[in-house]
Amino acid sequence: MNPKVILLILLLINLFNYIDRQVLFAVFPLLSKDLNLNDAQLGLLGSVFMIVYTLTAPIIGYFAAKSPRYIWLSVCAVLWSTATALTALAKNFYNIAIARSFIGVGEAGFTSVSPSLAAEGFNENVRARILAILGLALPLGSALGYLLGGVIGQHYGWRMAFYILSVPGFLLGVWAFVYIKDKRKIRNTEKIKISNYLQFFKSKSFVYVCLAEAMATFTLGGLAAWMPTYFHRYFGFSVAEAGTYFGIMIIIAGSIGTLGGGVLADFLNKFTKKAYFYTSLLGYLVALPLGLLALLCEAKLLALICFGIAMSFVFMQTSLNAAIISLTSVKIRSMAFAFHIFIIHALGDALSPMAIGKISQVFDLQLAVFIAIVFLIPAIVFCHLAGRTFKGQEL
Repeated sequence: MNPKVILLILLLINLFNYIDRQVLFAVFPLLSKDLNLNDAQLGLLGSVFMIVYTLTAPIIGYFAAKSPRYIWLSVCAVLWSTATALTALAKNFYNIAIARSFIGVGEAGFTSVSPSLAAEGFNENVRARILAILGLALPLGSALGYLLGGVIGQHYGWRMAFYILSVPGFLLGVWAFVYIKDKRKIRNTEKIKISNYLQFFKSKSFVYVCLAEAMATFTLGGLAAWMPTYFHRYFGFSVAEAGTYFGIMIIIAGSIGTLGGGVLADFLNKFTKKAYFYTSLLGYLVALPLGLLALLCEAKLLALICFGIAMSFVFMQTSLNAAIISLTSVKIRSMAFAFHIFIIHALGDALSPMAIGKISQVFDLQLAVFIAIVFLIPAIVFCHLAGRTFKGQEL
């Protein structure tokens, strides 16, 4: 197996992971009108996905530690693609919530195993860059979800957006099953128990990494869910325009931040093993004031620029995935990423779409977005503590 081909397959699957995840947010205004949903219900749809995603990840991570990982990522890609297609058949809030739950199960399985499969075929000196390339799927896939969801939704209806975007995941899942094999030797699996998750609390640095990303994920997840609607309400954009502008912003900001963070972290890693933490810390420190400034700007263009730059710096946190690999052995790495997923989403974007929707319903959306951005303050604190307590591979 060529590790570059494996990386390509995982990148493409991850791309549609985020496309299928984010397309819902692009069509919020259409769902609100067609199914008579309020902001609290829309936010809950975003949170339902994350709650299921969060709870499922540790279970799949446990079984993936005892069995071939390529099977899990293939089956999970087909599962979430099926659920995406079924979303188009929804007739009410509950139908969409159920479909989003199954999308959460599928994507949790893929995300638990893909980082380790992508990184293990490459030299340690380029690990942050490899994971940054895999992480490019987040901004690119999210952007395409907003762009395609908004355009297809406005011209052909929101149901057609889900139908069309569900197809590639099926094909990519089959490709992964045929091509990728797990080089990891599975032996003594009886020693791997679900209680092994408790060992991750022994590493202060690992816990702080998870908490830092959780706080930043609260911000990113909240913005991902509500910024197209924010642009629609406060900037006067149509649904298609809001999805397009936010999509372009995600592509530019996410690509620069993710790749730039990976390159910077690998460069700094030559001088300090705490480079992954310092890179993310820098991103949080710059993003916080720029994000708050964007909310205060009355000039539409300046606000968009500030939002974009702020998001690019938050995306630099992708380098923390390389820190997780540095902290863990290959035997428990799937469980480590599953645990990581559980923490960052349970405390992050499993809550933020719903919380922002509720605050928006009671007060207004601008205040809700302000609160989401302020969560970067604890992210800064935890990232600093992660770097301060880091001692190398501990688990």
